[in-house]
Amino acid sequence: MPGDEASPQSPRSPRSPRPPQAAAHTPHTPPTPPAPRPPSDPLPALDRAERFIWLTARVLEQRRFAFHFLGGDADPVDTALGSYLNPDGGYGHALDPDLRGPLSQPLHTAHALRVLDGLGRCAGQRIERLCRHLTGVSTPDGALPVVFPTPRDYPAAPYHPMQDDPPGELLTTGPVVGLLHRNRVWHAWLFRATDFCWDRIENLHRTHPYEVQSAVAFLDGVPDRARAAAAADRLGRLVREQRLVVLDPRRRSEFPPAAGYAPGEQLFPHDVARRPESLARGWFTDEEMRRSLDFLAAAQQADGGWPVRREAWAPGSSLERRPIATLEALLTLRAYGRLPAQVSRPGPVPPR
Repeated sequence: MPGDEASPQSPRSPRSPRPPQAAAHTPHTPPTPPAPRPPSDPLPALDRAERFIWLTARVLEQRRFAFHFLGGDADPVDTALGSYLNPDGGYGHALDPDLRGPLSQPLHTAHALRVLDGLGRCAGQRIERLCRHLTGVSTPDGALPVVFPTPRDYPAAPYHPMQDDPPGELLTTGPVVGLLHRNRVWHAWLFRATDFCWDRIENLHRTHPYEVQSAVAFLDGVPDRARAAAAADRLGRLVREQRLVVLDPRRRSEFPPAAGYAPGEQLFPHDVARRPESLARGWFTDEEMRRSLDFLAAAQQADGGWPVRREAWAPGSSLERRPIATLEALLTLRAYGRLPAQVSRPGPVPPR
């Protein structure tokens, strides 16, 4: 689904030093135990997440973690992402774990743009070719469907059903258009796609949480900031009226999942306002945001990773999704000051 992770360009300075080691001792002197960490110390959470990433993640997520949190270089991330690139300029090969098979799909495109945005590399000939690809596969109204029909029955999540003539959807078009605008990309494809997104957002009356995420991704990137602020204000009122976001994690039962969502598949304020500068941040009080971030921090599991709340439909997809969710959680926590702004320590040194 859209909005798998935030898109900051990571600070690259070293993290402040770790606590000093205990003083040396003689065989007759018991070692000094390390001082206990305060409950608010974020180092254990990041260390456990790092171990989880190395144990379970695809090469792409390993490289992204090294870039964002270990001072790694952007080139290895770019190289890993390139393995998903198709000759048509789109992305495939289960880059988004919910769609298997080699063919280019809009959800893969949105995922690739989030990765490139995080690297500060959402520009150049690669993006020009991608926009040409989008021009050729758009629906008559200039938008992107969720899933293109394919000549073969490649596996896909049941909540992404194949249609012979799929309509354009804000769910996929919004994040792609928003990220391209955010990076000041100009291409003829964007004109009609942008109009499509404006029309859908400004005329929404009934929606669902993931569509809200996509609308926010568009509004946070589109150049017309005054119009975006007005649309966000209206959308925020709709979100609260329709109880689409869990405002208090202690009262989750009062916010039932949307139709078609799995049990427990609910969104929280941090899921739509992934960074403090998002227009969606104004939808929530400071207390609602604090509770949401506390809930996110506490959701880290014993193995160091974060859970995936959507339906588990295939073992491979579920395994690949959790490291993505873990990166998303870490980036959101850091954006709100819940993790150090600096990277932890130098990443792996490439061989000479």
